[in-house]
Amino acid sequence: MMSLPYLDAMACRANAKESTAADVPMRMVCMGASLGFVPKLFFPEKTGRDYDATLLLKPLEEHRGDYTVFSGLDHGNNAQGVHAFLSGVLSKNASGFTEANITVDQKAAQFVGAETRYPSMQFSAGSGAGNLISWSNAGVATPPIQKLSTIYSLLFRQIDSSEQQKVGDRYSAQSSILDLVKTDADYLMKKIGKRDQQKLDQYFTSVREVEKQLTQSKAWLSKEKSEVNYELPDGADELDFIDRVPLYYDLMALALQTDSTRIITLGLSDIGGNYGGFDITRGHHQLTHHGKVPSYLDELTIIEKFHTTQYGRFLNQLKTVDEPNGKTLFDNTMSLLGSGMGNASSHSNKNLPLVLAGGGFNHGEHKLYSKDKFATPAIDLFVSMLQRFGMETDQFNTASGNLTGLEVA
Repeated sequence: MMSLPYLDAMACRANAKESTAADVPMRMVCMGASLGFVPKLFFPEKTGRDYDATLLLKPLEEHRGDYTVFSGLDHGNNAQGVHAFLSGVLSKNASGFTEANITVDQKAAQFVGAETRYPSMQFSAGSGAGNLISWSNAGVATPPIQKLSTIYSLLFRQIDSSEQQKVGDRYSAQSSILDLVKTDADYLMKKIGKRDQQKLDQYFTSVREVEKQLTQSKAWLSKEKSEVNYELPDGADELDFIDRVPLYYDLMALALQTDSTRIITLGLSDIGGNYGGFDITRGHHQLTHHGKVPSYLDELTIIEKFHTTQYGRFLNQLKTVDEPNGKTLFDNTMSLLGSGMGNASSHSNKNLPLVLAGGGFNHGEHKLYSKDKFATPAIDLFVSMLQRFGMETDQFNTASGNLTGLEVA
């Protein structure tokens, strides 16, 4: 199946929130490939602006001046797992943290609040735990939506007044149940030990988040969704991985353009049966343990180059959308592609593969940070992203400052 390029005609902003040049929002999109990228195929040898594009970066050449490649960033010993890609710390190591192992997207979602229909959206192009890349401030994974038809329905399917009433009543009932459970838990809190109190406190935080989401969802029920001139192909949810992934990106671009949400994560993990539709003879996970065998690397390259190609296509989509401030949706969107796995072959989380495009930063370089035991924390980059998103903060999990050398244009 061939997917059409993104066109202005695919979306109509008539029903979206009208924006002026003064209030065009910043957006944040994070794509996480849980099995990482082969380092020698990803990282350029030279730094600065005159680097030679590697095999995995060649699909991005037309955007060369609009993205930055980072080397030498990692999560240290607190996050030896792909689930920590956007947080820098695993839940089991988050004791004493104010917000457990919250991910950068959910931190930004707190800042957005109820300004959009969905404070954030989490998508998954595959199944399995590797697609859990978004975590709440209670250290609970935010389940991603896998079905394309469900995403489309949430974004664009209108519901009539009778259905609105039914859904609203259901939200109210769920909220009442949460109130009752919290009352019982408050009573229990007085009769248990400190460790159990900490667990319950995390539970309370989760309850409060659910309550907020229910309240916000109910408030948006009577507001019409944006109308778009875009339809998913028949049987979209049953397509091979290679044909489904472009459709996720289509819906992501539309979600941002219609201001349905400003924050999206996309987990890219299991390619599914039929080898995902790729011309390969082994499973993706098996290929990552390549042992430098040429035939394994050749097949792994097919999958990984597909991901950077689709990322480049998404950047093209964002560049076609003009915004009221004289910039494009690309300029007003931070688009991060990377992984919490630095080298899947050895399960190392050192030297994470990270590319950041757009968002108004001064791009066009391969930036090398320390690669020794005093490596630069990758979460410093997340602080820079949160600041660019509009938050006045120098703190994020274990970070206490932004990433030096990454400047706003």
